[in-house]
Amino acid sequence: MRKTLLSLASMLAITGVLLAACAAPATETPQSPASSEEETAPEVAAPEPAASDLVYERSETLYTSGTQWGPPTNWNPMVTWGYAMGTVGLCYETLFLYDPLTDEYTPWLAASGEWTSDNVYELKLREGINWSDGEAFTAEDVVFTFDLGKKFPSVQYSPMWDWLESVEQVDDYTVQFAFSDPLYQEWTNFLYTRAMLPQHLWENKTEEEVVSGANENPVGTGPYLYETHDQDRMVWIKNDNWWATEQLDLEVAPKRIVDIVNGSNSVALGLILQGGIDIGNNFLPGIATLVNGGYGVQTYYSEPPYMISANTAWLIMNNTIAPMDDPAFRKAMAYAIDVNQIVEVVYGNIVRAANPTGLLPNWDQYIDKDLVEEMGFSYDPDEARSILAEAGYVDNDGDGFVEAPDGSAIELSIVVPNGWTDWMESVRVIASGAQAVGINLEPKFPDFGGYADARNGGTYEMAIVNDAQISNTPWTYYDWIFQEPIQETMTNGNYQRYENPAAFDLVVQLDKTPVDDVAQMQEVISELQRIQLTDMPLIPLWYNGLWSQYNNTIWTNWPSAEADSPNYLPATWRGYWNMGSLLMLTELQPAEAAE
Repeated sequence: MRKTLLSLASMLAITGVLLAACAAPATETPQSPASSEEETAPEVAAPEPAASDLVYERSETLYTSGTQWGPPTNWNPMVTWGYAMGTVGLCYETLFLYDPLTDEYTPWLAASGEWTSDNVYELKLREGINWSDGEAFTAEDVVFTFDLGKKFPSVQYSPMWDWLESVEQVDDYTVQFAFSDPLYQEWTNFLYTRAMLPQHLWENKTEEEVVSGANENPVGTGPYLYETHDQDRMVWIKNDNWWATEQLDLEVAPKRIVDIVNGSNSVALGLILQGGIDIGNNFLPGIATLVNGGYGVQTYYSEPPYMISANTAWLIMNNTIAPMDDPAFRKAMAYAIDVNQIVEVVYGNIVRAANPTGLLPNWDQYIDKDLVEEMGFSYDPDEARSILAEAGYVDNDGDGFVEAPDGSAIELSIVVPNGWTDWMESVRVIASGAQAVGINLEPKFPDFGGYADARNGGTYEMAIVNDAQISNTPWTYYDWIFQEPIQETMTNGNYQRYENPAAFDLVVQLDKTPVDDVAQMQEVISELQRIQLTDMPLIPLWYNGLWSQYNNTIWTNWPSAEADSPNYLPATWRGYWNMGSLLMLTELQPAEAAE
């Protein structure tokens, strides 16, 4: 039965509790289609309507939001941080899919893949797959995609060629990879994260076009084709010739997917409640009220935490600036933070407190629980004060704040982007806890650009980050924490600039461990956890949720934790379609048909 929509007054009462998220940045207006002129009339015909003016059959259209924070301007799968929603997953596809909830790989463009020796991996491709322009997808395309990293140094995966020796086409549907020094963890991650490219359309592109070109009119192998876009949306239309329909008996339900550019939390909430968005991947405070209040809103779990844990939020402390260069001071900070207050009050129990290692729940088997029992931490202001005093941090002038062991004053700031309301409230809790144990810490809220510049350039003192996402291996997590070498600008982890050659070597050792050697992985990871809990280079705080809310008015059979429901990740975020979210589209049902 369909839920009755909220009255405008009720909706505004709820949205009134929300603070606006970051505003979408302005970009160049997309070029409108050219108009035409009839021979018999001097007037110019009316231009085609903009994408935002087009009206689609609602029962065939899936409306989404939560990924795009500005107008779509790029359909280049190599621009992994900024392509239009769906570019990878809906249009371009990967060799495998990976489901982190079941820890299972699904052969996709690849029919199979196996290590034929310690340093040779053989890939068999599915036959009968075509690019959307009709050209066949073959081994040549796979070899070409990998060779781009060798040809162009600025390609994101170019460093792979430090340990990848050669990529050879054996026949039209077989590719053989030879490795000089195989990094097994990294390789298995690459197999489901890197989209394949059509050689016949990309082989003449310049390096600049490959790594940063807009790639208008994208041609992929996926279930959707580019139809149109506008300042406020991206529109994909179903590819009736998608290979998986015939080969895997899979068919995506929506004829169109219209992704709406984010405006603010309150706008997203209003659209969800009105049925204007079917699935929203925005952070929406007060979700428990919506789920339990009869508003027709559904989440993956029907009770706290409502959301799947998707990434870890850490407190990072700049290890190059005193007193954050002192492990004792960092450990005192860990005991000073009331994470439960953040979880229960700031988030209303839609997130979980992190394990002291920070490893996500899907990596529980890799947590050394005896080590955590021995060396873990939890909120304990008295313990924080004791650690500070023992390390020589004493309030000498009676102002309520400790001075450094050399007598110098300590005045620190913690930064998060202005408008990120959940993080802003969280750092107020963190600062309050620090002040209560004698650490002079004040929150500051620069714009996102200022925050990112300070984080990447190492000019901040403390900050919150959550870059590393759920994946197939904890190696991605530790590679992020212990990223090296330390450079003037860090863009992919280790913003805290923690120097430890032993930890760096262990991350490489983990990378070289086969993914099926769980015992060896656990052994290496335990050593990394001991270093982490000893030196506390950063502090895991909570697990951010995979923010996902659905409205059942138009579409139903959404993913949930229930046994009789699809259990895929319910996300439109970049990098998530290939972690099973694509299969969500094959399970959706029109609400009318389900009644």
